[in-house]
Amino acid sequence: MTYLDKIQKPSDIKNFSIEQLQILSDEIRQAILHRSIAYGGHVASNLSVVELTIALHYVFNSPHDKIVFDCSHQCYTHKLLTGRCKGFIFPEYYDSVAGYMNPDESEHDLFEIGHTSTSLSLVSGLVIGRELKHENENIIAIIGDGSLGGGQALEGLNFIGGEIKSNCIVIINDNEFSIAENHGGIYENLKLLRSTNGEAECNFFRAMGFDYYYVPEGNKIAPLIEIFQKIKDIDHPVVIHVHTTKGKGYGAAETDPEKWHYYSPALEDIIKEEYYAEITRNVLRKELAVKKDLVYIAAATPALLPVSMGFSLQEREKMGMNFQDVGIAEEHAVAMASAIAKQGCKPVFSVLATFLQRSFDQLLQDLCINNNPVLLLVWNSGVYGLNDKTHIGHFDIQELAHIPNLLYLVPSCYEEYMMMLQYGLSETKHPIAIRIPSNGVYHAKRSININFDMLEYEIVNQGEEVAIIALGAMFQLGEDIIRLYHKKTGKQLTLINPRFASDVDSVTLEKIKENHKLVVTLEDGIINGGWGQLIASYYGTSDIKVKNYGLSKQFADRYSLYDILYENHLIDRLIVKDIIHLLGTNNKRNTTDDN
Repeated sequence: MTYLDKIQKPSDIKNFSIEQLQILSDEIRQAILHRSIAYGGHVASNLSVVELTIALHYVFNSPHDKIVFDCSHQCYTHKLLTGRCKGFIFPEYYDSVAGYMNPDESEHDLFEIGHTSTSLSLVSGLVIGRELKHENENIIAIIGDGSLGGGQALEGLNFIGGEIKSNCIVIINDNEFSIAENHGGIYENLKLLRSTNGEAECNFFRAMGFDYYYVPEGNKIAPLIEIFQKIKDIDHPVVIHVHTTKGKGYGAAETDPEKWHYYSPALEDIIKEEYYAEITRNVLRKELAVKKDLVYIAAATPALLPVSMGFSLQEREKMGMNFQDVGIAEEHAVAMASAIAKQGCKPVFSVLATFLQRSFDQLLQDLCINNNPVLLLVWNSGVYGLNDKTHIGHFDIQELAHIPNLLYLVPSCYEEYMMMLQYGLSETKHPIAIRIPSNGVYHAKRSININFDMLEYEIVNQGEEVAIIALGAMFQLGEDIIRLYHKKTGKQLTLINPRFASDVDSVTLEKIKENHKLVVTLEDGIINGGWGQLIASYYGTSDIKVKNYGLSKQFADRYSLYDILYENHLIDRLIVKDIIHLLGTNNKRNTTDDN
């Protein structure tokens, strides 16, 4: 029997010796690697905090003492110590454990957390609630992996250091990385503190009002236990600055923590294929060779496929001022990009849909009100993107398509994307966003021509009675529907490729009125407030009926692609059945009315 087998709850480790805890840490690393390599998961970030988490649970008393992991992509050891070992050891239980904190799994998880820089705001609220209820638990935030440079983290530090006068413990997991290397003045101060063993007079945390302790050997259990015992039940805010090694205990992850930040068994196959990320990278390389004013902007994901197109560290260094990694600061990235464009340069901000959500105010205020020609490349949107509910990109159409001055282009294939990318790079009057297809590289079997001055919908197949308007990644489904409908009925449906989500083509929509009874919209996003409802609203006072297909309003979590498509009727045979039913119902009603 291993030590890990003996643990059902955190208190089970409190009688372990230091030697036994060290053996336990080795077993935990093996469990993390076993699951991550077979199933996928965050590797390097979790390996760096094994000892830290063991020491935390050895000294403190969860769930009485409240622990909040920032972003929570380093919570695997915490889960292993809080009764969820089966989810890491047995393949049949892998799906029982989320990759992030999840209160549905355990009372030891307070919040569902997947985005970064939020922990300090959350613990601020926990502290205020504790004081109002006259309780006495320790409240602890663990923040690191680049999260400290996010705007909300700085807001939280400012509040805690200046306003909290009671127990609040902030553990800085300093492994010298976010996903890639860290950028910014805060990390320069962390470097200075590391180099002086925490003794530098210039100390950001003390200046903010915190007590401060430094632990240079953060992958050793004994010094961590010692410092945690010292500050347990402290009566004021304190920062424990812990220096750890990202990827600790796994040679490949220690050598290349950027590559091993997240591992997926499917990733090795994906990066070998022709891929939108590689296509985009090649275009930008050519642009950078001739346009010295092009600026590529990343937000802590410079080499993470797909959002980075795989620019290597060497390439990033060679690009100089033409490459800017702002860290986990999408708000800053959007506002900065707007100002770069104001200077007459061309900024390209490449970002995951789920992280762009953080910058909504800057999109409205700093970018679109000022109408500056920034190019936004939006990745992993829709049902084909990331499928954990903390990272889904199902809401980007609601976020981007309704902002004045912003044109949201939605290509349905490779050829359209290439035309849109070139247009976005050359546009000098307005901001452009492109929704990168997340369902693979699809080549159209037709000539592609886009008049960006007119922005007309493309009528791909002319039919009658029913028009299918299929946006972006749903266009291939539209093709499947018209083929199946023709096979079943012998009739042709009209198929339209709208190509942009930020407005409607009234000329084409008026033309449809001439010989159609029903319009079916297909979109890869939430129906409520989405693009399809723009079409429905347009036809609201006419005799045309509109049926919208898309995703239901929910936080879909770890879903099977087929299951979620089936549940939302985004399957060709289901939609064809619906169309036949709707046409039959319409005809019957018309017959009754005529009589």
